[in-house]
Amino acid sequence: MSDHGTFDRHMMAIALTMARRGLGRTAPNPSVGAVIANEATGEVIARAVTAPGGRPHAETTAIAAAGERARGATLYVTLEPCSHHGKTSPCADAVIAAGFRRVVVAISDPDLRVAGRGLDKLRAAGIAVVRGIGASEARWLTRGHIVRVTERRPFITLKLALNASGHVARGIEGKPLWVTGEAARAHGHLLRAQSDAILVGSGTVRDDNPELTCRLPGLLARSPIRVVMSRTLDVPLESRLVASARDVPVWLVCGPLPNATKRAAFEAKGAQVISVNEVANHLWLPAVMEALIERGVTRLLVEGGPAIWRAFAAAGLADEVALFMAGSSAEAAATALAAHLGDTPFALIDQRALGPDTHYTFRKAAFGSAS
Repeated sequence: MSDHGTFDRHMMAIALTMARRGLGRTAPNPSVGAVIANEATGEVIARAVTAPGGRPHAETTAIAAAGERARGATLYVTLEPCSHHGKTSPCADAVIAAGFRRVVVAISDPDLRVAGRGLDKLRAAGIAVVRGIGASEARWLTRGHIVRVTERRPFITLKLALNASGHVARGIEGKPLWVTGEAARAHGHLLRAQSDAILVGSGTVRDDNPELTCRLPGLLARSPIRVVMSRTLDVPLESRLVASARDVPVWLVCGPLPNATKRAAFEAKGAQVISVNEVANHLWLPAVMEALIERGVTRLLVEGGPAIWRAFAAAGLADEVALFMAGSSAEAAATALAAHLGDTPFALIDQRALGPDTHYTFRKAAFGSAS
């Protein structure tokens, strides 16, 4: 095939779809998609995604499935194969041993242990390497890994649910007040399943008494770690979160000198208490993010209220905004976003109807660069 372009893009689209399936399941490793194809016949020989927990990697799983049929074929992978020895042997070595003719990679790995060395290793073995197909989407799907190694923080999505006037409806006496319909709430649960952790403030716990689990059919096991920012541990001990801490992990992030009695009570319920530095009587967000990264969180969904949304945005710690709004228009959504987050550089990249509501996706306007 003299012109690989169309076929390469189609195969990489499949690899990206595979990577998307693993979001929220592979931390601390990135979710990577891999496809092995025969260009002469157009056949997809094997496809794989990084396994839950991060191992085995997508490339080795796909190679094992393809067996000898990988020899002379083309490998499509969303992130550069690793070239360093960690808990497993380098994927680049497995790719070379499999006998591929070509390898098409969406983006290079910014991890300094790899950073182009994997691709160089493939080229030195005589494999034709193409880089950049599907790079824009791959960078976004892999952003949790990218900012983990470059900024020491997770990829952060702020989730806002607003009424038609652009306001937040607070719960009363521990009962949430819904402002969007079932379809929008279901999509919000899908965002939870694609995240390693979900974060709220203690005020949300007191007002709404949420569970913060993924309650889509069959996806309860993909509920993220539940993180509550509470400087003084002012979280009700009888809350649903604390009561279920042994079933789905709960991390309480507090100041550097937590009350010993409160700490012991929460730990007795199965919750983990994490102390971080504070500034001006507020938890220091960079320290909170470092604590999450140390514990393997690469994708964080922030579902807290307006104060937490604004704090993350003001600190430059918001990569994406998922705005669910009753009715509305793109103009109304942008106005509401500015009212809650201030003058932040977000661009609308997608909107879709979910029953009577609309889901808007905003991303940092200046995100991304050529890979």
